[in-house]
Amino acid sequence: MSNLAEQFNNPIPFQQPQGVLAQASSSREMEEVKGQIFMAKQFPRNVFQAEQRVLDTCKRPALAQVAKYQYPRGGQRVTGPSIRLAEAIAQNWGNLSYGIQELEKREGESVAKAFCWDLETNVRQEKVFTVKDSMKAKGAIKKLDDPRDIYEKVANDGARRLRSCILGVIPGYIIDKAIVQCHETLAGNSQGPLKDRIANALRSFKEQHRVTQEMIEAKFGYNADSFTEYDYVELINIFNSLRDGVSKVEDWLNKEIAKNQTSGLGADFQAQSDSKKEVKSDAPNDISIEQPELPLE
Repeated sequence: MSNLAEQFNNPIPFQQPQGVLAQASSSREMEEVKGQIFMAKQFPRNVFQAEQRVLDTCKRPALAQVAKYQYPRGGQRVTGPSIRLAEAIAQNWGNLSYGIQELEKREGESVAKAFCWDLETNVRQEKVFTVKDSMKAKGAIKKLDDPRDIYEKVANDGARRLRSCILGVIPGYIIDKAIVQCHETLAGNSQGPLKDRIANALRSFKEQHRVTQEMIEAKFGYNADSFTEYDYVELINIFNSLRDGVSKVEDWLNKEIAKNQTSGLGADFQAQSDSKKEVKSDAPNDISIEQPELPLE
């Protein structure tokens, strides 16, 4: 009798069966997907308008400057559309579902998924990857304990997979036109030939920060003759950072680089500048004729 009274006085709390919450979450996600597909079918994209929106976005210098990534590998330069350009194209293309989702958290690692889904054509790209809770710093493996550091590590590793997924869904000709438009934007906002502007930048680095051309070429991985508009933009960013005291030369360049090989770009430009400074023999006075310098920025 006492046991029966204790059961009434202390009832067993109700326990929801396992799987019910998972089923409810799955049902909710399914309804959200159905809603997205329904809206995509009701308001399909206009391909010509979407293409024009993409090209108009690529006319912005802020996007054009970060539209491509590049890094040296095996003595050559590897380039391609950046994640910023891929996201801008996806936003203006419309009716896409894309992102990075963490699937599972394990001991010392995270399992995540990057995906991009065209809701109109049902074309989908997804990549599942594992991210270790560690990173390499100064030649050693550093264990990540801060949740924020782990989150940023997953986001950084997932950005490359997300870029690949977006580029796998967007038509290739749209990507090509966007890159061409970014090149035209950079060229239209530039002042003077690229060769002269790079030479001016190299000379300013040497005069104001004692940074040689060889040090800059060692950082980029190729000679200054191969520099592009994107390399020039990066040079300006580094110069502004040094000028404003935000960083030091050691943060960007190696001062111990030996002088092995030069491209002669700076010397050629200096020779041209010296020849322009010469006084003409039949000039009415002794005023030297000097070519005005192009601004670094």
